[in-house]
Amino acid sequence: MTSLERAARPAAWAEPPAAVRFVLDAWTVAEAELQKLAHDPTELLTRAVQPILWLLVFGQVLARARAIPTGQLGYIDFLAPGVLAQSALFSAIFFGIAVIWERDLGVLHKYLVSPASRISLVTGKALAGGLRALVQAAVVYVVAALIGVHLQLGITQLVAVAVVVVLGAAGFATFSLVIACLVRTRERFMGIGQVLTMPLFFASSAVYPIALMPGWLQALAKVNPLTYQVDALRSLMVSGGTATFPIALDFGVLVFALVVLLAIAARLYPRLAM
Repeated sequence: MTSLERAARPAAWAEPPAAVRFVLDAWTVAEAELQKLAHDPTELLTRAVQPILWLLVFGQVLARARAIPTGQLGYIDFLAPGVLAQSALFSAIFFGIAVIWERDLGVLHKYLVSPASRISLVTGKALAGGLRALVQAAVVYVVAALIGVHLQLGITQLVAVAVVVVLGAAGFATFSLVIACLVRTRERFMGIGQVLTMPLFFASSAVYPIALMPGWLQALAKVNPLTYQVDALRSLMVSGGTATFPIALDFGVLVFALVVLLAIAARLYPRLAM
């Protein structure tokens, strides 16, 4: 039941518990975002090109050159989880521009005057960003299988990978929302988004092991949530993949980053409408 439906129902009806109301409101927002995607999937199709090129061109060349030591794990197997994380990152980091469009079209004001809480609104946005990334994850899996990546296809591993992808993408989508709330114009947002994506990607373990990095870059990698997303994916997605950090730490960092960003976004979200 949506917030609008609750507002229109008779007063005698019992109000659902706060937790249930939060889930319903968040899912209503996420569902609206996913319906946009269903009507126009072009964005996901175009964004799928980049990970395909990374696997088919960049990965194949470096695998033949053997320029990056990855231990017992072949380089293409090492790279595939990083490309999956990259695909989710690049999709999520520009998610906030849609919120600026919503403000310009008047949709944001309708959200803000609804009975839904600010935290449920931004959680719904984050959930939509995470679920969108699953489509690109499926593309990466198909391409990885075709080029011979040794994938783990057990139900447990697939579910765990899906959870990691959603957590990571939801976190970066929320980060994108925070940026949108601060800059509030499409031009500034696009500029900042483009500046942030490559440093986040290369200051992680997506393309090369952390041990190969200089000390200052290692320090940056260890505070970059993308590093922990890639680390978890590498141990769950490919056979023989091992995590640099404990898997519980990987999940903990992703959840912690998401919660902190949701709290910040919920506080800033009304500012976007000003």
